[in-house]
Amino acid sequence: MTGPTVQKIWDISPPVQAGSPVFPGDTPYQQAWAASIAPGCPVNVSTLTLSPHVGAHADAPLHYDPDGTAIGLLDLSPFIGPCRVIHAIGKGPLIRWEHLEHAIAGVPARLLVRTYERMPVDHWDDGLAAYEPATVERLAGLGVTLIGIDTASIDPASSKTLDSHQVIRRLGLRVLENLLLDDVPEGDYELIALPLKLTQADASPVRAVLRELHNLWPSRGDAAPGPHARYDYP
Repeated sequence: MTGPTVQKIWDISPPVQAGSPVFPGDTPYQQAWAASIAPGCPVNVSTLTLSPHVGAHADAPLHYDPDGTAIGLLDLSPFIGPCRVIHAIGKGPLIRWEHLEHAIAGVPARLLVRTYERMPVDHWDDGLAAYEPATVERLAGLGVTLIGIDTASIDPASSKTLDSHQVIRRLGLRVLENLLLDDVPEGDYELIALPLKLTQADASPVRAVLRELHNLWPSRGDAAPGPHARYDYP
């Protein structure tokens, strides 16, 4: 008798540490020790100071809407479930529909776009690739409820209007940024990227992972999914 199949996991969260890149002027990662193991003290306890936009993170509507919802009050459903990864490596400065259409048929409710050959985990990239607002509109029209990218923003670093953020505000999409997709092939996965329950924050770090879909629910007797499988939950 064989046991359940163990699904491969891709960790798509970059390391968070001193030197992790942040938007110029934002708060970098800092760590100090509030307590250290020593006679009379049995534990190490650290104090962290950082922007919630350091590393892989989810933006809340509060980030781009003064009346928007904080990250800890959002429904978690968009942050877990079937997901597609599409490569648009070296494309930009804006990711347009033509960069995605080779793999867009039957797209599930979550889409992550890889733009880097190797993500710059130790320095800020002022020339980061971002989503074209019209592309976000078309994705929403296909039923996509969450978009993600391996750069620090779905808008250009120089943008003062955040047009793609305004599209997701208007259409109610969720967003993940700063994902590490260097070693992830194009295809369909299960995404798990839950934000913390920060009830007053404009964003939250996430520990984002992808799981392969093969035999994800073996007890149901499902056939092995194809390269762009669809499942019943959103």
